[in-house]
Amino acid sequence: MQKGHRGSRVRLGGSILALVLLENGRQIRGRMNQLSGNGGLVSLEHPLDEGICVTVLFHLGCTSIRCHARMLFPMWATQGCLQPFRFLDLLEADRTSLNRELENLVRSGASEAEEDTE
Repeated sequence: MQKGHRGSRVRLGGSILALVLLENGRQIRGRMNQLSGNGGLVSLEHPLDEGICVTVLFHLGCTSIRCHARMLFPMWATQGCLQPFRFLDLLEADRTSLNRELENLVRSGASEAEEDTE
């Protein structure tokens, strides 16, 4: 886990395209609804099984991310579902770049998602 200040969790509203690669080679397109340095919430047409490992690919600003992630329990939405995921092996350099891009979005007016305190 990260030490100190936790990075921003930013609402993207589906503005960032994402590709989810399953272990069997299947590719699923989605849109990022929320994103942080620890994971995010992706909008998908159909939910994926909770607990499966996938590879998530997306591009944000100058940062391209390709990282293994674990899918968490999906939530039904008006169209499709919103499925949270947690990064499993995001390199520290990629996490730093991602957090910088997210902070830039917040400074330019994107809203931060509220977090539960632990």
